[in-house]
Amino acid sequence: QVQLVESGGGLVQAGGSLRLSCAASGGTMSRYSMGWFRQAPGKEREFVAAISINWSGESTTYGDSVKGRFTISGENAKNTLYLQVNSLKPEDADVYYCAATMRPSSVVVGVNYWGQGTQITVSS
Repeated sequence: QVQLVESGGGLVQAGGSLRLSCAASGGTMSRYSMGWFRQAPGKEREFVAAISINWSGESTTYGDSVKGRFTISGENAKNTLYLQVNSLKPEDADVYYCAATMRPSSVVVGVNYWGQGTQITVSS
């Protein structure tokens, strides 16, 4: 059983930064495509970023709304996924969810496992 637990959300002023973490258990992170999604009240869940490792190295993908501001990374030794969020805007105030899908599929195609979410609140 794979479990994903997010942390690091909180209240931040517009223009500020946070680092979200996702601790994975029940599996090895390198066997999965992993990523982040977000959802605001009354809106559909939105893709934020994804990361995977193949024989040639690391591959990352970002949603258009966060390109240049957010960075996804992973630390295999700790089985932990990160999302660095910079230059936060009020419209970034969402619940952020960690996601995982067994390779060779990816979270861009579909999600097998979800975390419970961590809230980012942005004040103007």
